Amino acid sequence: MIMAQRNGILGILDGYDKSEIIIATLCSHSSLQIFHGARREGFRTLGLAVDQKTKFYDAFPLAKPDEILRFESYDEILDRADELTQRNVIIIPHGSFVEYMGTERFERLRVPTFGNRAVLNWESDREKQREWLVSAGVEMPAKVSDAKKIDRPVLIKYHGAKGGRGFFVAKDYPDFKLGIDDTQPYTIQEYILGTRYYLHYFYSPIIKEGYSIGEGSLELLSMDRRDESNIDEMYKLGAQEELNKLGLFPTFVVTGNIPVVVRESLLPKIFEMGERVIARSIELFGGMVGPFCLESIVTDKLEFKVFEVSSRIVAGTNPFVTGSPYSDLIEPELSTGRRIAREIRIAKEKDLLDKIVS
Repeated sequence: MIMAQRNGILGILDGYDKSEIIIATLCSHSSLQIFHGARREGFRTLGLAVDQKTKFYDAFPLAKPDEILRFESYDEILDRADELTQRNVIIIPHGSFVEYMGTERFERLRVPTFGNRAVLNWESDREKQREWLVSAGVEMPAKVSDAKKIDRPVLIKYHGAKGGRGFFVAKDYPDFKLGIDDTQPYTIQEYILGTRYYLHYFYSPIIKEGYSIGEGSLELLSMDRRDESNIDEMYKLGAQEELNKLGLFPTFVVTGNIPVVVRESLLPKIFEMGERVIARSIELFGGMVGPFCLESIVTDKLEFKVFEVSSRIVAGTNPFVTGSPYSDLIEPELSTGRRIAREIRIAKEKDLLDKIVS
């Protein structure tokens, strides 16, 4: 089924006028840097809006899409796929786009899309994601299979990319029952004390120069930490139990991103983790393409625990529209959004678009 879908997409791509490719994405999440980066690489851009307000783009002329198409629903995007392919569109997925549209609908979207859509099933299902990361040799927080056996602080996470919405910490089974929404699939993992770092990589299957992996290469473009709604401030006020008595319940909803530079001695570990995840993805489903993020915790023993992988551009790259301390050492002013557009441009010039779209 996946191969048939991919062959159909490549057939559509064959009919494109490659000199008139338009880069499109949903008007949300990281669209400003995607549109800005595409423009820097010489592409026209198209914004897709369902419920999104778009007047704010007028305040950012260098990142404003050349045109905006409006839809009544995400199903309508599927129904109007031909309209997009007639414009020679390549879709750039991001976290909000996939979450709002849903994995199943996104997989059925018959428009050439940057990256390998086969990763969606592995990323959205937390059990399969754990299988992928653990089999890659990446350390993860321990999983708790039975909520009644919770005997230490744990983090409960729902499946899919939700920006932290609904995630919560529990110390025992009563805590768990108080917070759980059992209508959604979830996973329970130990709560690791440490510093959370979100590592933004880019894997190119068509460029081997640099930190090579197989036929491609791995880049570290940036990293961030997250401001997470009220949890960061609430824990400074006192113990969670006391806050709960006051009717205050910490949450993990992401509200902003903070640039980070780690101590240089950690960089070898960071690259080795990225390399293992890419190598295993190639074995499991043909590999990731483009940006991905390993969401990690660094303990006081300087050990990394990876609690999640995001297989596309993440909002944590938004502070780096004009580059980061890491991407500047590759090329000045290289954002993740621009790096995506650069990959499409290089693939177009080398007639390798089939290697980076699905």
